[in-house]
Amino acid sequence: MDKTHSFRRLCAMLAGWVLLSQGPLFAQAKDSYFDETEATTLFAFDQVSIPFTENLRIQMRQPVKHPANPVVRRGPSGAPDSWAVQFYGSIIRVGAKYRMWYVAAGDDRPDKSVPRSAPWRVAYAESTDGLTWTKPNLGLVDYRGNKNNNLVAIDASPLGILNVKVLHEPEAPAAERYKMSGHVWFSKKAGGARFGTLALFVSPDGLTWKSVNGAKPVEAELTREDMVLPWTHYEPAGGLYKWEGLYYTSGQNAFMAAKPYHGRVTRSFVSGDFRNWEPASAVGHVRPAQNTLLGPGKSRDGEQSHEGISVWNRGNVLLGVTGVWHGNLEWRGVTIDLGFAISNDGVSFRNPAHEGIFIERGKDKEWDQGGLLQAQGFENIGDQTFVYYGAWDPRGWEGAPPRGGVGIVTVPRDRFGDLAIDVSAIGKGDYQVPDLAGSFLTAAVPLKKAAPQRFYLNADGLGVNAALKVELLDKNLRPLAGFSGKDAAIVRQSGFPTPIVWGGKTEIRKLPEQIRLRVTYTGADPAAIRFSALYILSGK
Repeated sequence: MDKTHSFRRLCAMLAGWVLLSQGPLFAQAKDSYFDETEATTLFAFDQVSIPFTENLRIQMRQPVKHPANPVVRRGPSGAPDSWAVQFYGSIIRVGAKYRMWYVAAGDDRPDKSVPRSAPWRVAYAESTDGLTWTKPNLGLVDYRGNKNNNLVAIDASPLGILNVKVLHEPEAPAAERYKMSGHVWFSKKAGGARFGTLALFVSPDGLTWKSVNGAKPVEAELTREDMVLPWTHYEPAGGLYKWEGLYYTSGQNAFMAAKPYHGRVTRSFVSGDFRNWEPASAVGHVRPAQNTLLGPGKSRDGEQSHEGISVWNRGNVLLGVTGVWHGNLEWRGVTIDLGFAISNDGVSFRNPAHEGIFIERGKDKEWDQGGLLQAQGFENIGDQTFVYYGAWDPRGWEGAPPRGGVGIVTVPRDRFGDLAIDVSAIGKGDYQVPDLAGSFLTAAVPLKKAAPQRFYLNADGLGVNAALKVELLDKNLRPLAGFSGKDAAIVRQSGFPTPIVWGGKTEIRKLPEQIRLRVTYTGADPAAIRFSALYILSGK
């Protein structure tokens, strides 16, 4: 970006702040927030929802680590999480409260006289603002002679649970409104190697949990009789989500793929009722380097996908965070960052930016040094999006030092990436046209039948010299009368979100069952525009 354009953008931003500081407009913008998870969202970086573009380039944003990190820390000696706050966990907003489930390990973790899986327990925290967290005294589980702790009760105890993911389904029967998946261990034979597998629980309140199949662990691990998946190694650490009526668990392994891959790949299993799971599984995400097999004894080496996808279900699309494993033959050389992913079918995930790093591991001596863990924690809070993550330094795996904590990174609300004019191409090369327009055309979007629709933009850089022209078309590209051409909506106000108005109306009725949107960058300075998302909210 040249200096002239940067100065222009700075002036526009300053002007915007002056307007916002006047009070009523700022209050109106705050009041305009709605729950974006209830809308159909077309993100700028979703090339399935927005397949056609002209002279636009995707620009992914880099989130910022919160200065309060880690917002949840290990407890003192004697606490059940004194050795580890392992945030392979979940955060769910219920009413005005944010609820967190994570994995804890206490002082008994280094004790070799304790069964190896036993020290791993599920703990709970809560918050009213998503930033300041407390560990309530639940009084449910005896730990070191008393129940003054934040451990949740699980009827299959003692079962060591290394990772947890939680779903909240208010419409489910009362006893099953919360569902939890856990990564647990089993042995193929007495004295043999330990292998990962899936365990499942339901709860009325998220605090007292019941095994769906009455599992009875032995030395804190599952027996073959209590397993719900095939008895091959699978680590269901990444995600638990529901998509088009089916439950999915996302994790890692490289076993029995239809096409061979090297090392850790994202794999998912599927269920129709949360209890009975199909034995077949799908490969959901593979990094390019994993198409080259490095050979026996090198499963730790090379670039890999670590521990599946933790997802944010946005109704029509899944956003996700996944581990970016930088391998080595020795543990002391392994590091892990986190990448960003998206899926439109619940099975296959892709990176909007090729091999892009979404959250970078911390530097040495920082709390998140060496390696990061993905968690199922995504919240829009005020004008920010919070993405929660955990820490684990794999370089110390064999020495097993204390680990963990919960951190936050932020981006402006729902602004993970933008579509902007490709200024680098204008006027350069034999085939470039200096005044080439910028525009995009969406895929056909299904609407709720006979329901009024409201449309909103999440965009920045709009103003007197930069606007977005929004037109409605049917699925066969025919312009809709009253919503296209001279009747198109012109949006000049930045925000998240900004209503789109056609002919003075924000509530649009009697639209076809499927529509497309054509959006054109207009004005004297269209290169200032940063389009992040478009929302379609159906009425009742």
